[in-house]
Amino acid sequence: MLRAAGIGDWGGLAQLEDARLRQLAAPGQASEARLKRLRAQARLIVDLQLRPEEASLLLHAGIPGAAALGGADPQRLLNQVHRLQRRLTGPSVPLLAMATLRLWIGRAQASRSRN
Repeated sequence: MLRAAGIGDWGGLAQLEDARLRQLAAPGQASEARLKRLRAQARLIVDLQLRPEEASLLLHAGIPGAAALGGADPQRLLNQVHRLQRRLTGPSVPLLAMATLRLWIGRAQASRSRN
């Protein structure tokens, strides 16, 4: 559906306005809420150079965008992310490192200062 609407990458999805999202949701192929979540994921990917799975992890941990990430307490967020990772993947997958999270927070803070 997105490709048919001319949206072929994360950048295109990140730039969608609310009105266009509603138009895309109208035919009933995807809900407006789902498209908004995808747009939030796309914005994290584009603005902070994250991989899709990293952006998804942040969204599911309660971080809806760069502004929220930039203002997050690193230790509290790391605890949230670790709980989520353990629930989703179990103990066998390595958990997110604090250094990586701090890098993401730094990118988010830099992104906020540019805007």
